[in-house]
Amino acid sequence: MELMANGNHQDAVAKLTGEEDLPLTGERNCDKPTGKVSDCGVRDDGFLEVVFSVEKQEGDEMSGVPTPDNRPEGERETVATVDSPKAVIEQQKIAVIQPHSLLPKPEAPPGFLTAPQTEDFAAMNRSKSLTESLVMDMPAIGKFIKDRSNSFSAAIVRRLSSLTDSTDDYEYDDDIDSSPDVTEINLSGLKVIVKMKPEPEKALKGTISFFSRSNCRDCRAVRNFFRERGLIFVEINVDVYPLREKELVARTGSSQVPAIFFNEKQLGGLVALNSLRNSGLLERRMDEMLAQKCPPDAPAPPVYGFDDPEETAKDGLVAVVRVLRQRLPIQDRLMKMKIVKNCFAGAEMVEVLIHHFDCGRKKAVEIGKQLAKKHFIHHVSGDHDFEDGNNFYRFLEHAPFIPRCFNFRGTTNDNEPKPAALVGSRITKIMAAILESYSSDDRQHLNYAAISKSEEFRRYVNLSQELHRVDLTALSQDERLAFFLNLYNAMVIHAVIRVGLPEGIIDRRSFYSDFQYVVGGRPYSLTNIVNGILRNNRRAPYSLVKPFSNGDPRLELALPKVNPLIHFGLCNGTRSSPTVRFFSPGGVESELRCAAREFFQSDAISVELDKRTVKLTPIIKWFSSDFGNDKEILRWIINYLDATKAGLLMHLLGDGGPVSIVYRDYDWSVNS
Repeated sequence: MELMANGNHQDAVAKLTGEEDLPLTGERNCDKPTGKVSDCGVRDDGFLEVVFSVEKQEGDEMSGVPTPDNRPEGERETVATVDSPKAVIEQQKIAVIQPHSLLPKPEAPPGFLTAPQTEDFAAMNRSKSLTESLVMDMPAIGKFIKDRSNSFSAAIVRRLSSLTDSTDDYEYDDDIDSSPDVTEINLSGLKVIVKMKPEPEKALKGTISFFSRSNCRDCRAVRNFFRERGLIFVEINVDVYPLREKELVARTGSSQVPAIFFNEKQLGGLVALNSLRNSGLLERRMDEMLAQKCPPDAPAPPVYGFDDPEETAKDGLVAVVRVLRQRLPIQDRLMKMKIVKNCFAGAEMVEVLIHHFDCGRKKAVEIGKQLAKKHFIHHVSGDHDFEDGNNFYRFLEHAPFIPRCFNFRGTTNDNEPKPAALVGSRITKIMAAILESYSSDDRQHLNYAAISKSEEFRRYVNLSQELHRVDLTALSQDERLAFFLNLYNAMVIHAVIRVGLPEGIIDRRSFYSDFQYVVGGRPYSLTNIVNGILRNNRRAPYSLVKPFSNGDPRLELALPKVNPLIHFGLCNGTRSSPTVRFFSPGGVESELRCAAREFFQSDAISVELDKRTVKLTPIIKWFSSDFGNDKEILRWIINYLDATKAGLLMHLLGDGGPVSIVYRDYDWSVNS
């Protein structure tokens, strides 16, 4: 019988070899058979092993000790028999017995142990997360977790590696999509979904390019088609690159757009593209025509930073201006107890003209008037024509407002001024091209970062310098309306890119007042355009003064009548403002009505019939003098609402009851 104990082995042996006989087992009531210790020793694991020899008497069946055959499974033990000449030793039994009460308590060995529990072990607390018959220590738990993790990882690796060989054995549950590129694997209660990587599409080596124009409906359809298909293409807008129109005519025989090219081969226009798509031949045609790299004779993509050479003529008075800039005594002078900087007297300029060009005084005065008319020079107060006398004048580049003009780059544009209508038309086309390329589909959001790096914007900034000396008085009323609407929207985009949209009220006021262009020799801020030109010199909201004082030359350009629709054609770069757009002189009125209808049919107005309340955009409140009183405003708005909102509003206005107007909060965040 084997006795397992930790502690002092010599004391244990002394106890066991003493006069007192010990029972073989603590729980089995073996009628107290006794025996002698035949052998003892210490095992490798630190436990004491004691072997008892038990003699069998005649008639003694040792009924109290279960035999190996009749003991329960898990308690069967090995029995060895030995022959002796003096006595028949029936059995020599090696067993695990419980320690004596005087011996130290044994500790559980590492691993698993299924030893029977006795009352002496009742005080030992086992982990409640394990079964009552299972005993393990912390190293065993760690080993168990490690083994399970390794088996789990190996199972996943085997399963994933099998995906490359066959997909026939996959089992899909009913609750997931059984598409061939998604597989579900169930491992030990963990659901793993593996999505197969789609095969990459065949790369096209060639180049897709097409010629377009701004505000072209067919060109917009072609552009959207390529974007939806995820195809990379090159767009050549002949309004942005005028010289490329000659190339278009040379390749196609006409200037009609869109003209689509696959490499150097012409595919056709929108009709040809739709025909190939509907017939299912587009993919094959693309594979055939774009299988090779783009040859040199294909349409070249536009290059950033290179301007088209234009035939520009210098102004006939440039030679006179250069002489005056060198010979006139330009200095600070005192006028009406104020210091006037960088100016000269009219009589001084007349003397220089007489001596240098050998002309009479009358001719010199006439030249001075021409210089003032073409905006090379101006009176320091801006309210006098050129005269021979002591009145003071400045060159345009010396005006105090020039540092705030973002379309001025050091020198005045000395080229012959182009007609204002032509310059305005080119600005409209370039800005329309910018919107088509760098705005959302609904034009509510602009990518200002991409616009600032684009070739279109670089060309717009260069084009804005042609505004220095344009003659705005030659514009008709509709041309003037469209010109200043488009100029305002273009300046806002330029301002957001250069200085950013302000956040506070004070910064916002300076933003709309300090960002200026020099146009026709005069400064124009965003506030000047809206309140001075488009609103016939009316006060800005919460302002006490008018934009232009009496005698200001810019008053000649103010529109004679205020059109309330202008407020829905101006985008100030915020999320609550109307959609940014650019107008044509011939259709500006109808385009403004369309803009107002689009604005009010969005979320600019809501009608709550039960509360008899109408919620409006604060733009109506700020410029209430342009719309009239409350009921006049609501009746005017009905013309631009959809049928549902118009019916609700007419019902409120028709029953004679009171109607309250609530103005919503304005979102001043940038529309990026």
